[in-house]
Amino acid sequence: MPTIAEQIIDVLAVNGVRRVWGLPGDSLNGLTDAIRQHDDVEWMHVRHEEAAAFAASADSQISGGLAVCAGSCGPGNLHFINGLFDAQRSRTPVLAIASQVPSSEVGTQYFQETHPERIYRECSVFCELVTTPEQMPRLLELAIRAAVEEGGVAVLVLTGDTLLESTAHAKRVTRIEPTQYAIVPSAAQLDQAAAVLNGAGKVTILAGAGTAGAHDEVLAVADALGAPIVHALRGKEHIEWDNPFDVGMTGLLGFSSGYRAMESSEVVLMLGTDFPYPQFIPEDADVVQVDVRGAHLGRRAALKVGLRGTVRETCAALVERLVRKTDRKHLETALDHYRRTRRSMDELAEPTTGTIHPQHLTALLDEKAADDAVFVPDVGTPVTWSARYLHTNGRRRLIGSFSHGSMANALPQALGALAVDRSRQAIALAGDGGLAMLLGELLTAVQLRLPVKVVVYDNASLNFVEVEMKAAGIVNFGTELENPDFSRIAQAIGVRGFRVERGEDLAGAMDEFLAHDGPALLDVVLERQELSIPPTIAPAQVKGFALYAIRSVLSGRGDELIDLAKANARQLL
Repeated sequence: MPTIAEQIIDVLAVNGVRRVWGLPGDSLNGLTDAIRQHDDVEWMHVRHEEAAAFAASADSQISGGLAVCAGSCGPGNLHFINGLFDAQRSRTPVLAIASQVPSSEVGTQYFQETHPERIYRECSVFCELVTTPEQMPRLLELAIRAAVEEGGVAVLVLTGDTLLESTAHAKRVTRIEPTQYAIVPSAAQLDQAAAVLNGAGKVTILAGAGTAGAHDEVLAVADALGAPIVHALRGKEHIEWDNPFDVGMTGLLGFSSGYRAMESSEVVLMLGTDFPYPQFIPEDADVVQVDVRGAHLGRRAALKVGLRGTVRETCAALVERLVRKTDRKHLETALDHYRRTRRSMDELAEPTTGTIHPQHLTALLDEKAADDAVFVPDVGTPVTWSARYLHTNGRRRLIGSFSHGSMANALPQALGALAVDRSRQAIALAGDGGLAMLLGELLTAVQLRLPVKVVVYDNASLNFVEVEMKAAGIVNFGTELENPDFSRIAQAIGVRGFRVERGEDLAGAMDEFLAHDGPALLDVVLERQELSIPPTIAPAQVKGFALYAIRSVLSGRGDELIDLAKANARQLL
């Protein structure tokens, strides 16, 4: 009879899982040994379990199926925490197998004992402890079902000795077929929403990740309403491309055209977005929201009408009730503002000699990357520049820790994306702080032969934190990074390394970097004082920046203000 571990791997294989990400350990030996003996499932050995969870999250987002990570007892599976929170908040189906100390020692505060079934309950849709072999494989099947149906993390906790036990009943291997569904609001509620939208002169659409697969339907609604479309960050890859109504992003990472299109609207139509910044939703506008998760309706703003439904089907039903607006002034004004904003932003991305600005680096990467590239920016300024300068086309992907906001996501998530298709270009836009946090995963890239491309935004600082400090009136402190030459570290471990310090050398180095057949790292030394200016500056931020300037001078660091002015003169003219 097979062991519980062998049965787990059989069930995972039947359900399309081809990789398990993790780090081995004694309590996990039964599982890794079962993988060793299985032809269809590969053990993806990382250097840190946090990277395993991040990689599994990206694996699932690119493959469209369930992904799995596994960690040994105590500290081993505790390292999953950030990656699993990220997967849960991104609604990504990931199964985490967390092994436990020997059954006889549970509850005795045994060496390395923790209780994952308690710890992970907050970041999971399913989290259960297996105490007897008879619970298997039914609990595994329930875990898989919860992950794929609810879109989230399922955690299964098993002691190491349970993994090695033989099943006492006939072997059962079940394939969990994800259900297909379409949810349309009631006719009465659709009529109510249409009445609000038809009665408004100025409607702006805010589109999020829930618009995936609904591109044409959303554009049809925008056309009927004469509505500009503002996208949230997670909606960018789904709605920005081939979109004559797109006016960019709003929010802290966005730019002024998206912000103004929202502010000037009478009604905001939120489609598939849990946009987390209510301060960017105009207080005097009515809000109509569509979300498949009914509990999320009205979470960010008071609603005029809330519609529970899938965006594609709801838009298709709604557009039939809309009266096409003949007055297109709101749309035309927003599009004109977007063209002017885009032109100004593109000017900031022009090539320079000497100092390299992050806008130019990102725009050049956008130009030279493959048409189906997967971009994975680190949290911090790489996300800001990615939001503003990377262009989507329906084939490119943009994934990251956009809801949880964890540093160090870029490299492991790029590895997870590559594992699904090693021929597809996957590019980590890594902050120098984020890369250093999980630097060991460069070794994973070499060991697993994953040809990841890592662009290092090397500004020798926790740059986004410095911007936040300036806005709050705080003198920068504790944010400086004493960086090595990352390209030399890469070379030492088998990754092809490039380093660029001057703008005139960047294009040639990037061509060679992207063309390299294998993992490569491009360390780009950037202007440290570049400001990622938000689309609107609140009075408190103006006051904060003034305080920062005064405090910098009084603390003997007035030279920073001169450097700041020089670095950002292009943005302020």
